[in-house]
Amino acid sequence: MYRLFLLPFFAFLCLSCFREVPAQWESVLGTVCGVNLFEGGTKAEYDAVFAEFRRVEGIMAFTPASSGPKGEGATALDLINQNAGIRPVQAPEELLDVLERACYYAELSAGAFDPTVGPLVRLWGIGGESPRLPSAAGIQEALDLVDWKDLLIDRKAGTAFLRRRGQALDLGAIAKGYAADRAAAIIREKTGLPGVFRLPVKRRAIIDLGGNIFALGERRGRKNWRIGIQDPLRERGVYLGVLELKDKSVVTSGVYERVFEEGGRRYHHILSTRDGYPVWNGLLSVTIIADSSTDADALSTAAFALGLEKGLALVESLPDTEAIFVREDRAVVVSSGTLFKLLDDGDYRLVSVTAP
Repeated sequence: MYRLFLLPFFAFLCLSCFREVPAQWESVLGTVCGVNLFEGGTKAEYDAVFAEFRRVEGIMAFTPASSGPKGEGATALDLINQNAGIRPVQAPEELLDVLERACYYAELSAGAFDPTVGPLVRLWGIGGESPRLPSAAGIQEALDLVDWKDLLIDRKAGTAFLRRRGQALDLGAIAKGYAADRAAAIIREKTGLPGVFRLPVKRRAIIDLGGNIFALGERRGRKNWRIGIQDPLRERGVYLGVLELKDKSVVTSGVYERVFEEGGRRYHHILSTRDGYPVWNGLLSVTIIADSSTDADALSTAAFALGLEKGLALVESLPDTEAIFVREDRAVVVSSGTLFKLLDDGDYRLVSVTAP
C-alpha cells in the first residue's frame, strides 16, 4: 500500500502509523506547519519543535508592518532593513549564517536568487492583504535597490549592513528551509523511545512547512518515503507523480503558490531580479531534493528563476541534489538521479534530462 506525505501542496496520508502523540499543526512562518514524529513523539518534543519555528520566525521574518518607530516588534532582519544605508546592525550568528548562504546562491545563480529582493516584495505585496500591480516606474525604482553585493557581513564584528537607504532583505525563499533543518536537528537529538528503558531507535518524521518537506529517516521496513508532487494546474491535493527518497528535504516553488489577479491576468510571487515582474519562462514549478532544506529552499527559487536550461545545469553541477521541472506544456524534466514516477492519468509526460 502506498503512502503519500504532502501538505499543503502535499497530502499527508499516513494510514496505520503508530503515534504516541498525533501529528501537530500550527500557523507559523507564514503558513500552516505540520510535524509527525511517529514512534516516540511526545508532547514535549512537539512543543520544542514548534517553539523553534517561532524562534526562527522571530529572527528572520520580514515584517516591517509590525515594527514600531523605535523598532518595537521588529525582528533582527527588520532592524537590518531599518538601518539600511545608516549603520551596521548586530545580528545573531545563525542569521549571519543564513545570509551568507543566501549570498552563496545569489552568486551561484548570477543574482536570479537575491536576498535583497525586499523592496520588490514590499511593492507587489503578493501574499499579503493588499496585493497590487505596481507602476512601471515604481517597479524600476524598487529593482534599482536589488543587489546582493550591497549586503556586507562582518563576522568579526557580528554585523550585517545594507549599503543604500531603501534596500531591504527578504529571506522568504530560504528561512523556512532553515527552520526545517533546525527541526530535524532537534528530532535527531532525541534518540530513544519514551519509557523506562529508553530503547534506542533511528528517528523518522515528516516535517511539512507549506511546500517545504523534510522526510527524516525512512519508513518502517527500511523503505523509501513516497512523496506526491502537486499538479500545479489543478487544485491542491491532486498530484502529477510520486517521488521516492529517504532522509532528504523536498522543496517546491511554483506559480500557483501565492497569486492574485488584476486586469484578467494572474500574478505570482516569484519575482524576477531582471525586470521586477513575476517570472514567466515556461515553467510551472520546480522541486528540489537535497540533504539540506536550507539549500533546497534557496535552490528551488534560483532554479525556477533561471529557467529550465540554466536551472537544470545548476542542479546537475551540485552534489547530492536533484530536481523536477514542470513546464507549461505539461512536460516534466527530471535530473539524472531522481527516483520519480508520473501517475497514470495521461496529463503529463516525462522528457529526457537532455531535452531543451
